Amino acid sequence: MPFAVYVLGLGVFCLNTTEIMVAGLIPGMSQDLGVSIAAIGYLVSIFAFGMVIGGPALIVGLSRVPQKRSLIWLLIGFVVGQTIGALAQDYWVLVVARIVTALAASAFFGVGAAVCVRLVGAERRGRAMSVLYGGMMVAQVVGLPVATFIEQHFGWRASFWLVDALAVVCIAAVVALVPAGGNPQTLDFRSEIQAFRNLRLWGAYATNALVIGSVVAGFTYLSPIFTDATHFAPATVPILFGVYGIATVVGNAVVGRFADRYTRPILFGGLIALMLVLAVFALCVEYKAPTVAATVALGLIGLPLNPAMAARVMSVSNEGALVNTVNGSAINIGVVIGPWLGGIGISTGHGLTAPLWIGAAMALCGLLTLIPDLRQHLREPADGNATREPVAVEDARKSS
Repeated sequence: MPFAVYVLGLGVFCLNTTEIMVAGLIPGMSQDLGVSIAAIGYLVSIFAFGMVIGGPALIVGLSRVPQKRSLIWLLIGFVVGQTIGALAQDYWVLVVARIVTALAASAFFGVGAAVCVRLVGAERRGRAMSVLYGGMMVAQVVGLPVATFIEQHFGWRASFWLVDALAVVCIAAVVALVPAGGNPQTLDFRSEIQAFRNLRLWGAYATNALVIGSVVAGFTYLSPIFTDATHFAPATVPILFGVYGIATVVGNAVVGRFADRYTRPILFGGLIALMLVLAVFALCVEYKAPTVAATVALGLIGLPLNPAMAARVMSVSNEGALVNTVNGSAINIGVVIGPWLGGIGISTGHGLTAPLWIGAAMALCGLLTLIPDLRQHLREPADGNATREPVAVEDARKSS
């Protein structure tokens, strides 16, 4: 695996830490800014909303910019937004900061995925995606617990400043280590636009949105669930987040290795397991041992489905930046909906288990969206399933 792929994984770690660390900072941010727990939870949805609206637009806007230069400018934009957030004295200023950082993050995911595929080729794209999205997993095992620990001892702003400094390091790493290439004239936007005529691609987007929405619905509120429902001591929360993060790293490594060959079976079994884990979590939330077990299982099963999700998108489309960025936007629609529904469940008096039940319901819906594609996939010839292109793209290439 080219070292530049790991550099891009570091960038994803930095960007994703900002997205998820709010889950560990909820108590301090709520008290400092004078808003409710649900309002802080909505910051996760706001970040995701910024990724939904910003990623595709920025990819089109950067279509005439070489990929490496795009990555650098996107990271600079992220640093600007993160600085605004660290200095924010008002909730709505923080909302603006979250949108700015989200715009940069979404396009970085799309360009980064396209660069990874360019560097490794189609035969190793699943493993490359596991490295890229491995940055998300490491954010769970390192970024979130560290940010939570820092918040408990130095305040939530210190966590923001730490990520800001790491983003500057990422800029230097991209400048020094990511090879140039993938210039605008080599990007076939005609094929990418044609890919969106494929209904199977939209089915993959729908499944991905529901998978991640299911996970994030419960994950966003884990900190108050641990302390107020299961009655763990606050000092234990960073440890629990660390355990969750380790589980995501292990799960991602396993799924990444088999994502190309067993894409749909992994998604099918993973969705069933995710639904059951969230339901058991909600039923046993008052007991510490089952809560720890459910947290580990959620880490093993939830976010590690990302490589399989990405491999499915690429197997029914092309591997361009726009397709991957829209995939990121689709995923973040789930991130918008999950915490938002979870916050509504809490604020309407259904308790801290409401986000877990909502997550289980979203996993069930995701399973239903996968079944038609799974049935069609099983009817395909064995030698044409994983690398088969959508008909619209094939026709476009033949005609050109």
